[in-house]
Parts: sequence; structure tokens; C-alpha cells
Amino acid sequence: MNAMKTDQLKQVRRAALAAGVGGALVAGVLLVVPDRGAEPAPALGPEARAMAAVGAGAPAALPDLAALVRGRENRVRTHPEDAGAWAVLGSAYVERGVRRADPAYFPKADRALRRSLQVLPGGAGAKDSAGAKDSAGAGGSRGKGVSAGASGRTDALIGLGALANARHDYGAARKWGEEVRKREPGRWAAYPVLIDAYNGLGDYAAAGKALDRLKKLHSGAPVLERSAEIYRDRGWREDAAAKAVEATARAASPVEKAEALSTQGELSWERGEPAEALGHYDAALKAVHDHAVSLAGRARALAALGRTEEAYATYQRASEEMPRPEYALELGELYDARGLDGDAQSQYAALRARAEEAQTQGVNEELVLARFETDHGDPKSAVERLRAEWARGHRSMEVADALGWALFRTGEGEEALTYAKKATGQGRRSALFSYHRGEIERSLEMNGAARRHLEEALRTHPAFSPLLAPKAREALDALGEPAAGGPKDMYGKAGSGLSAKAE
Repeated sequence: MNAMKTDQLKQVRRAALAAGVGGALVAGVLLVVPDRGAEPAPALGPEARAMAAVGAGAPAALPDLAALVRGRENRVRTHPEDAGAWAVLGSAYVERGVRRADPAYFPKADRALRRSLQVLPGGAGAKDSAGAKDSAGAGGSRGKGVSAGASGRTDALIGLGALANARHDYGAARKWGEEVRKREPGRWAAYPVLIDAYNGLGDYAAAGKALDRLKKLHSGAPVLERSAEIYRDRGWREDAAAKAVEATARAASPVEKAEALSTQGELSWERGEPAEALGHYDAALKAVHDHAVSLAGRARALAALGRTEEAYATYQRASEEMPRPEYALELGELYDARGLDGDAQSQYAALRARAEEAQTQGVNEELVLARFETDHGDPKSAVERLRAEWARGHRSMEVADALGWALFRTGEGEEALTYAKKATGQGRRSALFSYHRGEIERSLEMNGAARRHLEEALRTHPAFSPLLAPKAREALDALGEPAAGGPKDMYGKAGSGLSAKAE
């Protein structure tokens, strides 16, 4: 067997084992590389490519992911006791549900992952673990002294943690991830689950520690992208951009490249550089023509650049590929800003329908629904939703900002300011967060602070929102310029006396 084929066999075996696949499934994957003597090894098939991506912690191409789902469905149909196949199937369902914004896959994922636990040696079920309720992906190497059964159980727990994150149930995701870390601290795939969970809970220090551990255990473009996101949240813009550029350079597939370029686009957008962001999104779409996140980012940038008709069409295409409620909200607000009330209401109705459908599949969409209600519906209901989120431990910057804004809209300015400070005090430089805080401060007649934060919002991104950026400029105009000489009585009586002598 030639060296090329030997290397490919090793690559596929490592990928399959890293994905948490049982021995029978490894054999099935290896069938795609038959022994042909000295002939060059053939290219991997779609299912094997998806397995290799999973093993590397990278996103699989959607057609390959579909092939993996079909293959594992066929496998468990004929081998219902194959715990590894059930774990891979459940993880693939989660990935497909996330990538297509189709929450109907999540109950299927839950059943497959729990079935994997049930058919393991000893019949251990989900009750053996953290007691959390809900998934995808496995990876990493098995630690010393860890049995095949224990490792297989870990694969399913990692999947359940990823499913919980996909459903925005961050407390459950943390429980599953911490259970995996306790069982097998060397399994790198536990740490992406924990990073997402900690971020959703607003525990950014713990997310940073999980990233440090992940970087010691694993490498590659997906790890670099996570580094960029963590650095962005800390306000380290240059470091975040450098990691995103490095992720693009090290991407091992078109999908990885599109993800990394999309991250570059998001960072450029947040810096107030829509033209640069558009270039990154266009490059991502050359790598993967239907990359929905890049389509939505491209639409956002086009709107900021005044190319509104193109933005409408691109938002529609993004929603066709990935019908997320957030995209309907963004497009609705763009229509609103142009005075197209009927089109805006159609998008808001789509938002409600998508969010309600997701909730029937166990997905928590309270944040996006509250954001909509705050500005376009019933702010009091938004406050109730967001207080409940805060009470369950979902204390991210996004929730703090949304709760502060909702409280402001219901006339509770002083309490609103406490949450606005939590949102702006973490490090991330967000034009939206700064605008919200500035308006809250203006309502409390804290004019100096209000002026500072409104200016910061427009300096960070002059076109951060088609609806709100014009309002930020109007608010600054209403505040006017600071009084000459600074605030009255800045120096007190002693200062006044010195001034009189100088005259």
C-alpha cells in the first residue's frame, strides 16, 4: 500500500474515532478506501468527508452532512444496538438543525442521543449524567483508563450539550459539558460546548478559561474562530481580527473558509466598516454560495451602504436558506426605516411564526421575541420575558442590554440604567449597546454621560441600525453642545475666587 493511501487510512480512522464512532462504523467508513495496491487512494465520499469534518471539529458541507444523516439512519435501522451510530446520528441532526434553522431536527436528535445512552453496555441512560435535559458533536482522544463504554457515553453527552446550546438552554448545556469534563478532561470537544454555555450565561471569565484549555488540546481554524469571538467580547478588536485572518488562512475546506471569512465580515461590521465587511462576505459566498450567515451579513452591509434594493433581495435569500427569526426582524426594521409599513408587518409576522414554531420544538426564543416586543409591540411583555431569562441565569451582554432597553421603554429608567451598565461594562464595543445606554441616560437628564455614549455609538458604527442610527443623531442634536467652560460651579467657591483674581 503506497504512502498516500496509508496516510488517508490514518486520517479517516482518526476522524471516525474522534467523532465517537464505534468499531463497526469505523469499518464502514474505511470501506470507501479499498485496497488497490499501488493505485492512488480515491477521494473520500460525502459521508466520510462529513465524518472527517466532525472529527476535526469543523463544519461539514451541507450535502455531506445530509449523506451522513442518511448513512447513519440506514445503519441504526439494521443495527439498532450500535450506540456509536446513534450518537453520530444525533449529533448530525443537531448540526443540520442549526445550519438550516430547522428546529424540527432537535427532538429527533434528542431521541437518537438518548437511545445511544440506552444501548451502551450496562444499559446506562441519560439519568447517569448531569440530570440536564438536552446536543452535537464529539471529538478528542480518549484518556488513559477510559473504557470504550465510558467513551461512548461521553460522545452522547457531548451531543446533548450541543443540543442544549442549540435550544438556548445554557444551564443544561453547562451541566452536560461539565459532566464530560469531569469524566474525560482531555476530550477537547467538551470545551466548545462549555464556551457556548458560559457565554449564554454571561460567565465570560469561565468561557475564557474553557478557551485556554481548548487551545491546549486542539488546533485549527474552528479554534481560531472561537478565539476571535472571545477576544471580540473582551474588546480586543485587533487580536480578534488577527485570529479571524489566521483562521481563514488555515481553513481546510470551503466551509471552514466561509465560516472564517464570515467572522472577518462580522468583526469589520462591528467596527463600522460596511464596505470592508461586504468584501469578506462576498469572499465567503464564493467559497460556499449559499452560506446563509454571510448572506445576512451581506444584506446588512448593503443596507448601510445605501444599496437598499439589493439588501432586500439578499435578506430574502438568507431567510430562504436559514429562516431565523432574527433575519425577519432585521428586514422588517429596514422596511420600517423606508416607510414600507405593510412589508415590515409581514416580516414581523414571519418572525412571530418562526419563533413560535421553534418554541414548539423546545427552542428558547425569548430574547428575539422580547427585542421585537420592545420596539414594535408590547414593552411590558418584553420586560416579563427578559426578567424570566435573567432569573434562569441567562445573563449575557445581549440579555442585559435588551432588559435595560425594555425597562426604559416602560418608563423605568433608573433600573434600566443598571442593566445598560452591565451590557456596556464587559468590554465589547457595541454601537447598539452604547446607543441604548445613551438614550436611557438622556431620559434621566444625565446629559454629559448621554452625549458621550451617543457619540460613542455613532463613532463605533455610524450606520449600526437603519432605524436607530438616525435617532441617535437626532438625540445628539437635541442635547446640543456642552456649555462653554464646562459644568456650572465645576471648581466650587475656591475656583471662582481664583478666576476673579485672574480677571
